[in-house]
Amino acid sequence: MAENNEFIREVNEDYRRDQVAEIWRRYSALIIALAVLVVASVGGWRYWQADQRTRAETASESFETANRLVRDGRTDEADKAFSQLETGGPAGYALLARFRSATETAKRDPAAGAAEFEGLGADTKLSNGLRDLARLRAALIRLDLPNPDPALASLQGLAAPTGAFRHTAREMLGLSALKRGDYDGAGRWFDQITADSQTPQNLRQRIEVYAALVAGGPVTVTEPVAQPAAPPPVTR
Repeated sequence: MAENNEFIREVNEDYRRDQVAEIWRRYSALIIALAVLVVASVGGWRYWQADQRTRAETASESFETANRLVRDGRTDEADKAFSQLETGGPAGYALLARFRSATETAKRDPAAGAAEFEGLGADTKLSNGLRDLARLRAALIRLDLPNPDPALASLQGLAAPTGAFRHTAREMLGLSALKRGDYDGAGRWFDQITADSQTPQNLRQRIEVYAALVAGGPVTVTEPVAQPAAPPPVTR
């Protein structure tokens, strides 16, 4: 019985070897190609990771250099450095460079800086949050320009109930209304801030001050009544 079992085991092993040899004969080229592909893929992935890390480090240094040029007042060189990052840097640093470039431009030319932020706000490649942030920055700049109407229209869009920056937009709209003497309009915006359960606590504290201004209404300044001049001293 033991001899029969041994014989069966050897037959099975021979059969398996034959099967493996047949598989290798038929598919050896495919197996080798797959192995080469796996090795190449792993090597390519590691190379890509190393390249991305190197590019990120280089971009980080370039971004810091551009910021240093800004601090040193070398704006032309800084603009050139930001432009190079925008066109040739990794996606994250290219975006940072665009936002920083718009910020620096706004310091020298508010209208041009607002236009750069509006360009970011219109870029469909960016997330909705970043686009809204760019629109907010543009609107805040344009509020101080001679024609604030485009800024007010943009802020009204950002003040929607689901807007990520609705709290800031509503506050700015309320303050703008106060500045124009539109106390009813200001009150409506401040009421929206108060009614929003997600309004930050520090903004709620400011609203108390704004509400007091709205309740006080316009202040009428009266001219002081002129007092009669004192008679000249009598000399003897």
